[in-house]
Amino acid sequence: MIDAGNIVPLIGNFGFPIVVSIYLLHRFENKIESLENAIHSIENVVNSSMDKRKGGE
Repeated sequence: MIDAGNIVPLIGNFGFPIVVSIYLLHRFENKIESLENAIHSIENVVNSSMDKRKGGE
């Protein structure tokens, strides 16, 4: 986990842009997973709707 004590050595070793990128990716990981799950749910709804339309014709 990244905490305040580790930030300064990380910036010194890797550079500010890389540390900020890693921090943001770590922070938004849960949101990205939620979006992925929502996309899969929408895909399932669309597929089941298409299957019902094909079956009714």
